[in-house]
Amino acid sequence: MNTKIELTNLKSLSKYGINNSNVKWNLSSDELIKICIDKNLGKIASSGALAVNTGEFTGRSPKDRFIVKDDITKDQVWWDGNINLPFNETDFDKLYNKVVNYLSTKELYARDAFAGADKNNQLHLRVVTELPWVSLFAYNMFIRPNQDELENFNPEWVVLQAPSFMAIAAEDGTRQHNFSILSFKRKVILIGGSGYTGEVKKGIFSALNFILPVFNNVFPMHCSSNVGNNGETAIFFGLSGTGKTTLSADVHRKLIGDDEHGWTADNKVFNFEGGCYAKVIDLSAKNEPEIYAAIKKGALLENVIFKNDSNEVDYNDVSITQNTRVSYPINHIENIQVPSMGENPKNIFFLTADAFGVLPPISKLTPGQAAYHFISGYTAKVAGTEAGITEPVPSFSACFGAPFMPLHPAKYADMLSKKMTEHNVNVWLVNTGWTGGPYGVGNRMKLKHTRAMINAALDGKLDNVTFENHPIFKLAMPITCDNVPTEVLNPKNTWTDKDAYDAKAMHLAKSFHENFKTFEEGTNQEILDGAPIK
Repeated sequence: MNTKIELTNLKSLSKYGINNSNVKWNLSSDELIKICIDKNLGKIASSGALAVNTGEFTGRSPKDRFIVKDDITKDQVWWDGNINLPFNETDFDKLYNKVVNYLSTKELYARDAFAGADKNNQLHLRVVTELPWVSLFAYNMFIRPNQDELENFNPEWVVLQAPSFMAIAAEDGTRQHNFSILSFKRKVILIGGSGYTGEVKKGIFSALNFILPVFNNVFPMHCSSNVGNNGETAIFFGLSGTGKTTLSADVHRKLIGDDEHGWTADNKVFNFEGGCYAKVIDLSAKNEPEIYAAIKKGALLENVIFKNDSNEVDYNDVSITQNTRVSYPINHIENIQVPSMGENPKNIFFLTADAFGVLPPISKLTPGQAAYHFISGYTAKVAGTEAGITEPVPSFSACFGAPFMPLHPAKYADMLSKKMTEHNVNVWLVNTGWTGGPYGVGNRMKLKHTRAMINAALDGKLDNVTFENHPIFKLAMPITCDNVPTEVLNPKNTWTDKDAYDAKAMHLAKSFHENFKTFEEGTNQEILDGAPIK
């Protein structure tokens, strides 16, 4: 009898202050999809996937993401004034009460899940939302407990998402009507005013990026990873548009995960998630067959457009947003690692889409250079990606995921450097961007060449080749690589005007130095020596 009472209490939202609400618990994907169709909240695409519109927000709103400044966070979080924005405890408590009172009047969908494939570093999570397709997203993206685990599930953290609740900035301490706030003391992620599912995913990622290094000595990473037949794990860091998801989906290697991982003290890499969240802009079966095939029944498409009032998706149509997305359980990919863990990481790839055509297609980094480029997190925005951008613009995101990193970037870089040294790991900088000139003049690096270079690194074929140093970025460039034209390996050789190349390289080097001024105080000399020449 006591056990039944205990289990009943576990399946209750009253401890969060939510009362008198109609709550639907841990519905299957089929049940959630049916509700969405019945309520006219989505449409079934020809692939079988559910397509929805996320409303006002089709991407994250980083200026409206806050961390409560309390006894846990005040001396640990890097309060940089730009990314990790503090939120007053008293204001949080007041806003929390408003949100739970609001949710108490709604039909809700609650889901229990795990974040982290490694049971020693696993977060027990509950997601509560007023939108059935957000619950489907949570089903796809987090690790799904079995029935026995659900019966006794006791969550540590809760996500409360109220898309229709609008904050009043002057009263609630927010910037505007939408918000995403993390409280490490209360173990709550409070989201309001936005239906964009990425706020749920990245809220949990941000929490883990604080919890794991501070309390568990685990290095959290915004990366994809896969494992070869030899048991060696490869890790791919990269910002959106650099090829992180595409390059880690390799038919010859088993996918561990496509976006968020941890690296333990005993040298294991584990996926935080149970699914994938991929961009679908310009998606085709030819270029990205694994992702294309994964978009089937159970997958959730966001903000896509259908062709001529049909149910066939036009992946080239960006009428709503360029950030069209799909989420799906990781088992929609055929060649996956089960469980989502790997051992013996031997190669790390930093992916950058250099639109200036300056960086080598592949280069090997020293530990100091690796830390420098990791903290820099460089890629480039090209014309058309954002309003007002008419030519390439350098874009830097520390640790290749600055909006989700509560600690000083140097702390994560220090963990990376130690991993490199302890486990004899190679770090490679790979330019998936332009060659032969900048965007508008040169051409995008051929995917088959990028894959050939990555395969050569993974197979050890670059271990004994001759390298030459880049004169400005000081990067070690191989002079030969199987299945790659020799002239491609040194970017200067691909430019007709060599003086123009040097000028563009110095221009980009200056951007690196300007960006790094923010981080100099927290870094050591070895990292500073990894910079390009001035």
